[in-house]
Amino acid sequence: MDHMNYLSVIEGMIFLSGDEGMSIKDIMNTLDISKKEAVELLDELMNYYSQKEIKGFDITCFGGIYRMTTLASHDQYYAKMMAKSSSRISKSALETLAIIAYYQPISRISVEEIRGVGCEAMIRKLLAKALIKEVGREETPGRPILYGVTDEFMNAFQLTSLEELPKLKEIKNDFDEDDLFNTKYKESSE
Repeated sequence: MDHMNYLSVIEGMIFLSGDEGMSIKDIMNTLDISKKEAVELLDELMNYYSQKEIKGFDITCFGGIYRMTTLASHDQYYAKMMAKSSSRISKSALETLAIIAYYQPISRISVEEIRGVGCEAMIRKLLAKALIKEVGREETPGRPILYGVTDEFMNAFQLTSLEELPKLKEIKNDFDEDDLFNTKYKESSE
């Protein structure tokens, strides 16, 4: 792979890693390159972004983790955008929020496994609405962020404790014969 392809692959990897970001080691292992090569490529990529005149995000490194972040100079517009959408919460965001409330502390990957779809955008929206927060890191490779609900969540749903959440129903292995789905869609024996 040539130099420019490495840069574009690293850019895509950092984008896909979302809030969790990527370490030098992650990049080295994924691309099978040396630490020196990874550092040089990341420095070049960050330099490229710092020189772009028109951009909506930047690549930053905090604590050895590289992430794409929005520009602080645009915060007023992002806050306005989020305020407009803050009065309502989508069904997808509500599902994500419910999973976090019931299973906290939980990582984004675990939420996605339960929902069966990507949740990065939903988690970002819930963080922006202050309904969830980072509560730690999982002790697994990559140390993914763990999420939990906030006091704002408790207030919004008028809860004094998580014990007040409705109990989750267990899925029955045996289906009720009168169940509409079972009777309507049962294979005929004819």
